[in-house]
Amino acid sequence: MPDLRPPASDLRPPPSDEGWTTIITPHRGWLDWRLKQLWRYRDLISLFVWRDFVSAYKQTILGPLWHIIQPLLTTITFTIVFGKIARLSTDGVPPFLFYLAGNVCWSYFANNINKTSSTFVGNSALLGKVYFHRLVIPISIAISSLVSFAIQLGIFLVFLAINYRAGNNVHFTGWVFCTPLFLLMLAGYGLGGGIIVSALTTRYRDLTNLVAFGVQLLMFATPVILPLSQMPPKYRWVMEFNPLTPVVEGFRRGFLGAGSVDALHLGISLGVMFAVLAVGLMLFTHVERTFMDTV
Repeated sequence: MPDLRPPASDLRPPPSDEGWTTIITPHRGWLDWRLKQLWRYRDLISLFVWRDFVSAYKQTILGPLWHIIQPLLTTITFTIVFGKIARLSTDGVPPFLFYLAGNVCWSYFANNINKTSSTFVGNSALLGKVYFHRLVIPISIAISSLVSFAIQLGIFLVFLAINYRAGNNVHFTGWVFCTPLFLLMLAGYGLGGGIIVSALTTRYRDLTNLVAFGVQLLMFATPVILPLSQMPPKYRWVMEFNPLTPVVEGFRRGFLGAGSVDALHLGISLGVMFAVLAVGLMLFTHVERTFMDTV
């Protein structure tokens, strides 16, 4: 009977853990975020950014021009409905500039939270095949949305310059130097809120349907349409309780010279942002271990 055993040279002991350069283990604990790993996946983040930016308007007639058309159409609608028909006050600022400034801020926040909220469900096929740090996807969404924000900010600055040359009541203030902070806070709230929703939608799918509706309702509790100074005293506490209010008011204060904002409320909003982001990361880490069993 022939000897079917492999040659002695092929009989090797199984490799030990010491022979591997990278060992992947599940996240342990609510605070095991492993944020240092994100730098290793910077090339993957750039690929996701390109994917998100290109796929947003793929197979459309106007393509990236929608980044310009969409905010302009929204602003024109707000100007006609709330400025001309309802005649709402805009703190002495030209209505078009007032609503355009609010839309620039709100669009960035809304894009982040709406797209991030479907991180697990929308990318389940990819996440189940290969390992990479799962926060790569939400971060790429924030960066790709930043491109759209930059385009819309450029449009806003063009109209701001036109109104300034025309002698309208607009001027810069020192708050304009806080623009990077405002942008960071909008990204933090969008990522934190979106991550919380994405973690919960692995078990409760109907939450996805409530996100877009909830974001629209939240806009009316934020000084996008009506400035904080013109809010009726009876309902003003609703807008003051909204942590996004100092961000939008501060942005307008910096670029238009109109807006009710102070360092105390902005600092409180910053602290709330870090709290929301921390809660989101904890839920994200907790759900990451088991989400493939529920998606």
